[in-house]
Amino acid sequence: MGQTIDGKAVAAVVRAEVRERVARLAARGIVPGLAAILVGDDPASQMYVGNKERACADAGIRSFRHRLPASMPEGELLALVGRLGRDPEVHGILVQLPLPPPLRAPAVIEALAPEKDVDGLHPVNQGRLLAGLPGLRPCTPLGILRLVDATGAALGGAHAVVVGRSVLVGKPVALLLLERHATVTLCHSRTTDLPGEVRRAALVIAATGQPGLIRGEWIRPGAVVIDVGINRGADGKLCGDVEFEPARERAAFITPVPGGVGPMTVAMLLANTVTAAERAAAARAA
Repeated sequence: MGQTIDGKAVAAVVRAEVRERVARLAARGIVPGLAAILVGDDPASQMYVGNKERACADAGIRSFRHRLPASMPEGELLALVGRLGRDPEVHGILVQLPLPPPLRAPAVIEALAPEKDVDGLHPVNQGRLLAGLPGLRPCTPLGILRLVDATGAALGGAHAVVVGRSVLVGKPVALLLLERHATVTLCHSRTTDLPGEVRRAALVIAATGQPGLIRGEWIRPGAVVIDVGINRGADGKLCGDVEFEPARERAAFITPVPGGVGPMTVAMLLANTVTAAERAAAARAA
């Protein structure tokens, strides 16, 4: 029976680290600031942004709230993003996705100042990740690596399989694993032998949004399994992309859904905001 990885506990460690870093900046007269932009009245987005604002308050990070109507013209939204990019009190900018149509998420993301792009989605930050250069990385992939590290599993030379090729999770986590010297196979809906690929993996990261896609019998004995999926099962309950109970019978470590990766995403958003503030302070001092 595999051990369940407590994402809430690992996230609490990250948040404690963030509070210490915020205190060090405060001693220099610097208060990290995060601007959150929410367009429209989608209930899920409102909940996510509210959770992030409460997490900021707990960490000592200043929040700048921008609630905009769904009818907001794209030009005005881009102008706001530009103003926040020039505001020295704002160190991170979060644009809650998805945006209501006809607003174009790529146009808004490209308008962000890369050094304040705490979601790590700007093409400059994505390019720097691909090139192995410093930059802000996407929050969920950073959280995944912290969860893997919490297990004590060695990544160097290990065979990791990532199922899912999204810009938010699959592609960036594959690149972060390569930085840690793992041997990475990136799978997707057209992978010919997905069961065979998963069976060879010492580390499985599932991020497809398809409930129960990864069967428990596919998991290699002793593997580490990170389930990023958050889905509603036929019974209406939250479930992941991995068959949890059968997979836990074979895995050494596995994340639950909920309570696994989810708490890490917000924790790493806070960490990215502080990183952006630290880099801004260093640039001013140079």
